[in-house]
Amino acid sequence: MTLPVVLTIAGSDSGGGAGIQADLKTFQALGCFGTTAITAITCQNTTGVSAVQAIDPDIVAGQIRDVLVDLPVAAAKTGMLFSMDIMDAVRNTWKKYATNQPLIVDPVMVASSGDRLLEPDAEDALIEFLNEATLITPNLPEAEVILNRSIDTLEAMRDAASELHELTGAAVLLKGGHRLVQNETKAGKSVIDVLCTEEKQELLEFPLHSEKNTHGTGCTLSAAIAAAMAQGKDLHQAVHIAREFIDGAIANAPGLGSGTGPLNHLWKQKSVLA
Repeated sequence: MTLPVVLTIAGSDSGGGAGIQADLKTFQALGCFGTTAITAITCQNTTGVSAVQAIDPDIVAGQIRDVLVDLPVAAAKTGMLFSMDIMDAVRNTWKKYATNQPLIVDPVMVASSGDRLLEPDAEDALIEFLNEATLITPNLPEAEVILNRSIDTLEAMRDAASELHELTGAAVLLKGGHRLVQNETKAGKSVIDVLCTEEKQELLEFPLHSEKNTHGTGCTLSAAIAAAMAQGKDLHQAVHIAREFIDGAIANAPGLGSGTGPLNHLWKQKSVLA
């Protein structure tokens, strides 16, 4: 049995809810074989990040190289890149060894707890790195940093998605999250994402979930998109598959920790011990 191979280039979350831990669970749940290049080690749980240790850029580059030269990577994603030196190492190594695989870039800047995961002097390098992406998946605060302006209405969100597409050349999935909630209907409140590609701009509406168990949603979403594309799905199909996966993972969250809890990435799986 051959499984599609997916690479995640991201930080490690000791609490298991985000970062490479979330990515690997997502890859496995969606029928892919996960590989990693670890960019940083975080001391982290559901209440926040207490410390970060960056990995030597040469080691980061070596991890990416060794995966790409040996394994048939079908798609990749990036998460926490932390510093300008690491970002440059990732960009240069990807350009040297990748062979046109889809690259999903989650421009991680701040953890859900508010702790910073990208050094301030790396922001300009991040914008340059976005040019390598097939799809970028910023949330509103990240988009505001990149564009240096506020985004507080749906119309402003649509404009921002178009501007990010023009700036990077990548498709853009701009996530509205809890900041832009649509009016309540019979089905309940909903959140809006904007998907902007070369062909069109599309509004995507999804159920609003409690923020209590949403740690790692951004990591999981980008990982799920990468996994779906590795399975041969096109970009639009992959985004919808990933969103359905996220909804189920939040709805079936295990309720762990005293802060913002993790998702249940294996919500579709049956235990072999049952």
